Amino acid sequence: MRLSTLLVSLCFGAGLPGVLLAQTARPPAPAAAPDPALLKVARETVAQMQGDRTATLSAMAAPMVGMMQQIGIKEPDKAQVLVQEVVMPTLIAHYDELLDIQARGFATILGKDDLQAISTFYATPAGKRLAAAQPQLAQIQLAGLQQWMQSVGPEMQGKIVKAVQAHGWVTGGPAKPR
Repeated sequence: MRLSTLLVSLCFGAGLPGVLLAQTARPPAPAAAPDPALLKVARETVAQMQGDRTATLSAMAAPMVGMMQQIGIKEPDKAQVLVQEVVMPTLIAHYDELLDIQARGFATILGKDDLQAISTFYATPAGKRLAAAQPQLAQIQLAGLQQWMQSVGPEMQGKIVKAVQAHGWVTGGPAKPR
């Protein structure tokens, strides 16, 4: 997952149903440590997928301003100051940690041949354009996910309430949708 995808998701995650967030917030089960050679290939692949470090991190500034406003810093100029003075320097300082975490995930799921093929693709002009477009694509995908969840949310909530009642899991009266 690109850094921008992750951070944009965090910025706008409050709009998704709590149940969905609770399910996705669980860390994966611990896996055996990947082979160091595989981990190296995965790290290189993830770094290529992220594209230019400066551009990727710069693309996060505007969504981070929005996040500051969501947590209570309503004035855009003050939110911008916090992003520039605190958020961005922190993200920059810990960027390599994110790449390492992502590399471990990739190395757990994908083999060396697949990682090398992905890396080869990201070295092409099309791969480089895809890496550069990721922040905008992530925002479009997140907006689509939010729209979709808003459209299916009421139906899902009603069905969940009925299923909970049918199983007898509700005590003290029937559950009511919010």
